[in-house]
Amino acid sequence: MLLPTIHHSLNELIGVLRQLPDADYSKPCLQLSNATIGEHTRHIIEMYQCLLNQYDSGIVNYDLRKRDTRVQTQTQLAIMAIVGVLDSIDRPNKKLELQQRVDGEPIRIESNYFRELLYNLEHCIHHQALIKVALVGHNGLQVSDHFGVARSTIEYRNQCAQ
Repeated sequence: MLLPTIHHSLNELIGVLRQLPDADYSKPCLQLSNATIGEHTRHIIEMYQCLLNQYDSGIVNYDLRKRDTRVQTQTQLAIMAIVGVLDSIDRPNKKLELQQRVDGEPIRIESNYFRELLYNLEHCIHHQALIKVALVGHNGLQVSDHFGVARSTIEYRNQCAQ
């Protein structure tokens, strides 16, 4: 169920991006401390890319993202990058070591590919919620009510509605 959910989430993001001109995609949003939809999208993409690019080594360090600013200004480039992620995400689970620096101190944590996919999905949904804030006022956009909402929240709301 994890991979189909990731595909659904990233395809929803593609659907939003296809509706945005580059000017709106890269326009600072006051409600997001002047961040842009493009910056949040690039961050989502590069987290997934980081995991995929470091999968073979078995060591994942999200601090080593590319930070390609073209992805945050060109919707078509972002869409192509998301499609690239979707095309290469289906891999076997395996042990990974997560490395990062926290307050200047190196940390190492045992993890695995599926756990990191789940982390990236939750991280993606969080940033989609921020993107949704930036979309307020963009009349005529087709955005799912579930865009940027965690699966557990959707399920909870469905239970409450019964």
